[in-house]
Order: sequence, then structure tokens, then C-alpha cells
Amino acid sequence: MGTATLLPALTSLLAFLFFVAVLDQWLERRRAYQLIWALGMLFYAIAAGCEAVAAANGWNELLYRLWYLTGAVWTAGWLGLGTAFLLGRTRFGYTFAGCLFFAGLITFVLRNNPAYANAGTAPLLYFLAAGILALAVGIETYFQNERWPYMAALAVVGATAVSVVLMLATTLEPPGYALDAATQQPVATLFPPQLRLLTPFLNITGALALILGAVFSTYVFMPKRRVLDYSLDPNQPGDQFLFNLCIAPVAIAVNLVASLPGAVRALLTGRINSRVPATILIAVGAFIPAVTDSLNRLGSTELFQLGKFLGVVFLFAGFLVSIEVFREIRVPFTRIRLVTGRHEHPEALGEEG
Repeated sequence: MGTATLLPALTSLLAFLFFVAVLDQWLERRRAYQLIWALGMLFYAIAAGCEAVAAANGWNELLYRLWYLTGAVWTAGWLGLGTAFLLGRTRFGYTFAGCLFFAGLITFVLRNNPAYANAGTAPLLYFLAAGILALAVGIETYFQNERWPYMAALAVVGATAVSVVLMLATTLEPPGYALDAATQQPVATLFPPQLRLLTPFLNITGALALILGAVFSTYVFMPKRRVLDYSLDPNQPGDQFLFNLCIAPVAIAVNLVASLPGAVRALLTGRINSRVPATILIAVGAFIPAVTDSLNRLGSTELFQLGKFLGVVFLFAGFLVSIEVFREIRVPFTRIRLVTGRHEHPEALGEEG
């Protein structure tokens, strides 16, 4: 088995194990974000599995279609949606709204690219949908309504449904797939621009939400040094709220950097909340494939497989580091508990507020 087959096969296997672990956690605790993440990792596993099978036996139209939907379109969007539900009780809704609007804007701007010349009104429709839903998410967050993740779900589930319809309506030219001439990696050039535009729409939203959600969680649970103050209290005057909303990203970034020395000391002494290293690993795991996937779309496909493999390694590592996993260890899909009783250090628990 060559590297071209081995790497996506390992990626698929690891992603599938991740899927099983998160699905088992959902069956035990019934948290919506766990089920959504499980679906995202299943899509990840299927896409990498398609690449492994194709590397061993050659591409065909079915593999090509399945690879594009699960990997290029769905995976990042669903993982980012899982983060939205995880942080549904926080002000992260403002960030998700910004990610969604930005994704819609980029999708709209891409209409000027010759590769999307025949997209028709799709870029405008995607942009309007993103703008309306981003506004809804922002309003729900402002009124401290925990339903804002459902507005986010409308964007992801809606785009997923549209992608299925467009895929079923698409007829591919023979041989039914397209590969990069230099690396033999699959490229999306055979699909219509309306379908290909859903890739940045979902990937930008999902990847940014996953990365920024992990950074946000790191900031929430780490020992903090507040150099810059800000408040997102909706009861303050409107002009003050808008000012604070604008400076919040800068304030969080500055406070995060200023807090790093204290976080390192807490880590070395075992006083840090387990979610801090876990979310850092998740942020890295989301960032690497986001970069290599972007390079792939720009024509540089050499690091595509390695990026996907490293991405799932870091994501899975972040999941395993989390206290949520090892609070108890049991036989998957059963109630047989092997080990229980792992707890956070008392000082680490104090950082959650």
C-alpha cells in the first residue's frame, strides 16, 4: 500500500473512530453538539475513505460525487455548527454571525471570478441568505436567547439540502471525475458553479466558527489577565454597546496574549482547566486542513492529504484531552463503566465563570 492510499486510509479510520467516540458520548448525554460533531466526523471519514478507495482502485463518478459532498461541502460546516450549539449559552453568537456574513460576502465576491461566470443569481441569493441569517443570529444573541444556534442550523442544513438537490441535478462529463494532472488529487472543476459556491459558503462559516470557537473557549476557561475591558451587556446604551461590540475582538485577543504566561504556569502546575489544552488542539486541528484545502483550491494540491490527516489527529487529540471524555471510561454503546471519577483541579474549575 503506497502513501497515496495509506494516508487517506489512516485519516478515514481515525475520523471514523472519532465519530464512534462522539456518537457514543451523545447516546449517553444527549447533547445536540455531540450529535452534530459526530455527523461532521462521519462526513470527514467518508470523504477520506473515498480518496483511499480511489487511490487503490481508481476514481469513478460515484466516488467523485460522494467525495465532493461529504468532504468539500459538508464537513467543515457541520463541525462549525456543532461549535455553535456547544457555545449556545454564550455571546459567541456574534462571532458566528460574523463568520456567516463573511462567508456570504466572499461567495458573492467570487461571482467576478471567471470560474464562476455561469453561476447566475446564486451568488446574490447565497449572500442574501447569509446576511438575513447572520442578522437573526446577532439579534437572538443580543436578547440572550439561546435559540440562536437554530438560526445557524438553518444556514448549514439549508445549504446542505441545496447541495444535494444541485448534485442530483448535475450531469458530469465523461469520465465522471476530474483530477489534478500533477498530483492526481480530485478537483471540483466538473461541478456547476452554483454547487461549487456552496463550498466557500459552508467551509468559511464552519472553519472560522470551529477555530474561533476553540479560541473563545480557551479564553473563557484559562486564567485571565484583563488588560482591556469591554462589556456586551445588552442593557447598556446602544452607542456604548456598538462600541464594545467592535472592540471586543481586539480586547479578547489582547487579553488572551496577556494571559498566556499565567496559563502556562497553571498548565505546568496542573491547575488549568482541561478544556484549555483541548480547545487549543481543536483550533490547530481546524486550522491546518483549512489552509491546505485553500491551497488545494488554488491549484497547490501537494499537502492536501497530509493536511486532512494532521487535522483529524489534532481534533481527536483535543477531544481525548478534554475532561468530558475521561470523566468516565466505559465500553462504547453500553453502560459498563471501567473507570470513573476524574475531576478538575479546584482552581481550574474556578476559571469557568
